[in-house]
Amino acid sequence: MQPLTFHWFLPTGSDGATLTAGTRAVHGPGHDTAATPGGRHRAPDLAYLAQIARAAEHAGFDAILTPAGTFNEEAWITCAALTQHTEKLRFLVAQRPDSISPTLAAQMAATFQRHSRGRLLLNVVTGGDPIEQARYGDLLGKTARYARTDEWLTVLRGALRPEPFDHAGAHYDVRGAAVFSPPDPLPGIYFGGSSDQALSVAARHADVYLTWGEPPADVAAKLQRVRTLAAANGRTVRFGIRFHVVARDTSEQAWAAAERLLAGIDPAHVARVQATLAAGESTGQARQSTLHAAFRDSGRTSDLEVHPNVWAGVGLLRGGAGTALVGSHCEVADRIEEYAGLGIEEFILSGFPHLEEAYEVGEGVLPLLGAGRAAVAR
Repeated sequence: MQPLTFHWFLPTGSDGATLTAGTRAVHGPGHDTAATPGGRHRAPDLAYLAQIARAAEHAGFDAILTPAGTFNEEAWITCAALTQHTEKLRFLVAQRPDSISPTLAAQMAATFQRHSRGRLLLNVVTGGDPIEQARYGDLLGKTARYARTDEWLTVLRGALRPEPFDHAGAHYDVRGAAVFSPPDPLPGIYFGGSSDQALSVAARHADVYLTWGEPPADVAAKLQRVRTLAAANGRTVRFGIRFHVVARDTSEQAWAAAERLLAGIDPAHVARVQATLAAGESTGQARQSTLHAAFRDSGRTSDLEVHPNVWAGVGLLRGGAGTALVGSHCEVADRIEEYAGLGIEEFILSGFPHLEEAYEVGEGVLPLLGAGRAAVAR
């Protein structure tokens, strides 16, 4: 088994102990707000985000994912500030091609890499919500967005080379793209998506292909498609997966904590969130929604466990990653090893709230996997 790498998540929209804490008005996936019990939240000010970053570093995580979007603090600025509050933690910065030129992104990446002494990773997000895209003035359809992302990544990588780079395409026409000094090392490129277009872009450009958590058989099939496409491009790709985690000393304690995340939620609120998510164009989001469809028909909480210790309850109330690993520390470690057996080498994890749960996972789960500062294979 290859060495495993563990990332945590930086909640730059807000944080709290419930799935609805701090979420905002119905303007896009995961931002539906309704009066719900325990809706108190922690604002994403720099002092609090620095606590989470330091907790992740102390708990043994290698990096922290920072999301992009108009309902979050801007990722580059936030992560640049947090480099001054941490020592070794790397920052997986999400960037959307709709909001910045690839040459400027290359310049920012090179500067960040030098000032942080090599702590940048880049997560490129094409986007799948037309309402959110429109806020950036992006009215392209899905196929055109992926074509633009393909070109954006081509120019980004070209601009990071030592020689000036030219590109003439449908979306970008650049002459002599370059940065002041190419970064060393180059930041790794992470990319996700479940549509045919996304898998093709990943095969051509990604260093690490990311998938949201699904049952192992579904994940294995997706990884094999990416392997095949990458091989056709003369490349190999590493794989990562995104899960929430609810881990406790015992399985009973973990499942009780998971149940509390949904306690008292009005079914009408769930329906509103699901209607908002269904309006998007994300294939990955649609796949997440199918995982909890049986629960919406039956009302049985047991239908939310789609594989042993894999719980789809988060996706009822939030967009994006909708599954959690739930169980005792040993059970969660076993599931991580199961996914590692499929070829997953990087795990991006999170919990509610992110400060306390970083220690819960870091101290309870990672040691069972031989995880130190950077995880080491058993």
